Amino acid sequence: MTTADIQLNDPQTLYRRWEEQQWSPFEIDLGRDHEQWPRMGDGDRGLFYWALSSLMVGEERITTKFSGLVAAHGSEEEATFLATQQVDEARHMQFYARFRDEVIDSPGAIASHVARAREQVSPAFRRIFDEELVGAHETLVASPGDVAAKIRFVTIYHLILESTLGLTSFRFITRYLERQGLLPGFVEGYSKIHHDETRHIGYGVWFLRESVRKDDAAGQTIRATLGELLPLVAETLRPPNGDGDADWEALGAGADEIREFALDGLTRRLEIIGAPL
Repeated sequence: MTTADIQLNDPQTLYRRWEEQQWSPFEIDLGRDHEQWPRMGDGDRGLFYWALSSLMVGEERITTKFSGLVAAHGSEEEATFLATQQVDEARHMQFYARFRDEVIDSPGAIASHVARAREQVSPAFRRIFDEELVGAHETLVASPGDVAAKIRFVTIYHLILESTLGLTSFRFITRYLERQGLLPGFVEGYSKIHHDETRHIGYGVWFLRESVRKDDAAGQTIRATLGELLPLVAETLRPPNGDGDADWEALGAGADEIREFALDGLTRRLEIIGAPL
């Protein structure tokens, strides 16, 4: 069996899984995290703060720039699942905000946490999340029946942001924290977020493969979008202390290992979709 023959979960199956996998961002025990944070070294705290800032800004964007996809649904089953995804994204943002309230900062409105987090992210990150995602969403809101606009949005949202950036971030952030025995509450909550994100990615791969099977032009839209944004993805993965250094390290891993993980995952998903680079 080839990758193109892999059985994917359709929106109705993904919806049923959502019903079975509920969790609350307020039930995670952050007691040990609160104790550990002041005792962590400046290097660990700085790197984690940068990673968390990226997660929080990204989560705010993908929560508030999603309704256009719900309106562009192709079936009632698809609309139902997409509605659950927006709920998931709001839950994730609530968890990150709670972590900042109880572990890092004093309690504050989510907007104030996002504003401080935004100061930590790179220009490449802002270009992807504040310009490309926002622009693709605005186009889809204006023309929900535009299939090419929907394909471009899903490529950016599910294939680039959630798959390539999201899965890579999860892999190396959690691996580092677990090896160091740090922030177990965050690891638990982030792992639950990861399970949600894998459902979302499953939808994106399913939709894009269905689109390619219906029209070869879909593959061209996917590849054109990736060709435009992948250089920005590579820059987004670079830590703040890695400027000008091709061999930077972050979270206990080198640049080559992190980039290889991201590219290998993207390559596998594109083969399943039927739109290899």
